[in-house]
Amino acid sequence: MLRKSALFALLAIAAAALGLWIVYGSYGYGVLLRRGGSYWATMAPTDPRLSVAMREALRQPTPQAIPGAVRWRAIEQGFETGELPVLASGHEIDRILLARIDPAHYRFSVRNDPGIGKNIDEWEAALPQARLIVNASYYGLTGRPDTPIVSSGVAGGPTDYDARAGAFVAADGTASIADLHNRNWQSAFAGARDAMVSYPLLIGEDGASHVPVRTRWLANRSFIGQARDGRIVIGTTRDAFFSLDRLADFLIASPLGLKLALNLDGGPIACQSVRAPGYTRKFYAHWEAQVNGDQVKLLRWPFASATWAMPMVLTVEPR
Repeated sequence: MLRKSALFALLAIAAAALGLWIVYGSYGYGVLLRRGGSYWATMAPTDPRLSVAMREALRQPTPQAIPGAVRWRAIEQGFETGELPVLASGHEIDRILLARIDPAHYRFSVRNDPGIGKNIDEWEAALPQARLIVNASYYGLTGRPDTPIVSSGVAGGPTDYDARAGAFVAADGTASIADLHNRNWQSAFAGARDAMVSYPLLIGEDGASHVPVRTRWLANRSFIGQARDGRIVIGTTRDAFFSLDRLADFLIASPLGLKLALNLDGGPIACQSVRAPGYTRKFYAHWEAQVNGDQVKLLRWPFASATWAMPMVLTVEPR
């Protein structure tokens, strides 16, 4: 009887392992072994497990976010860093970590490596010349791109995809955001060395927010924008004060001078690294919460010290 029980247990474990591989591939194993998976914990909007910024954002009415002043620092020719304070209720409630880059001097690359899921530290080790590494667009259960991309001239992601938001497109010496409201992603990708579709478009060609709905979903956020002078601005929030619609409104009102802005994936994946001679900045994201009325579901994982896998990243390197 004991032997049969042990055999059945082994068969059950083998079946579960096979099922995990079929659905998630090696990426799923990496997620499970590195942080024990993830789950949603239900709580009230005032729960201390939420960050101060999230609890402030969940007040009714939500306090209006006001942009502070940005001080840019040139760390190399064509590459600047800065931080934009987010002010609410008379004090700083969040902060956006910024980089402003001249495409004439830097190459932008869209990269996908599902594997066992590199975190920001492992991407740094793999790409020692990268000046900036940030999470990119969305990915599926196996860590592969969920939207069309081009990486070093090679197309990836779904080929049959109805994109209505925006795309980031880079070629030799150029980089820009494409508003896909009146064009398709295939034409936007023409001639691109690296490109990716993402959503929503935070600021469209009309200068207005293109976020389709107002929600209370809070998360660490990353975005990529095109300034009116042609430079590319990349930002990551330190905390999770913003829903996407409020982030769009904030960026429109900000002093960043953005002509267009495109949201990237958000939540604990929204990590950022900047490295240059004499300068480093590394940020590990943590927050994501679904909000429905007075019920909040906070994303958690068992291994608290684990950092999130980043199968999709955007990198910036000197030309």
